[in-house]
Amino acid sequence: MIDYDDSGRPVVQVGDPGPARLLLSEPTRPFDDEPTLDFLIRACGPWGVVETSVQTWDGDGLDTFLASLAEDFRGWEGVRTWHSLCYDLTLSAEHRPGGHIQLTWGIHDRAPSEQWHFETTTVHAAGEDMRSLAAEIYTLIASVAK
Repeated sequence: MIDYDDSGRPVVQVGDPGPARLLLSEPTRPFDDEPTLDFLIRACGPWGVVETSVQTWDGDGLDTFLASLAEDFRGWEGVRTWHSLCYDLTLSAEHRPGGHIQLTWGIHDRAPSEQWHFETTTVHAAGEDMRSLAAEIYTLIASVAK
């Protein structure tokens, strides 16, 4: 679900609303003349909050990866994976029986320390639900002009 923060920037909530949430927000271009795009990923739950800044090269095709999962709504064998430029965010996708896609989101401490790693899973209906998520991520990435 997409929302907007106080400054009008998009915030993407992944998964069902509830006590545990995964939020992608605060897209920025730290270097005006380069396609580097950073955003914040935050996992919030009754256990606490885990967050890190994710560095990408124009989004590293996250929206395209999610759109490809939507296009293959009938399913696939094995696990499909995606990662950000510095591996601070990883994503694996598995097609599940009943027309669902299970996404495992890995949030990682940046190299060289790499002292912690957190994973959470969200489940989405194949097809339109995944198309909506891909569109929301696209909106997040496209919200910051080059």
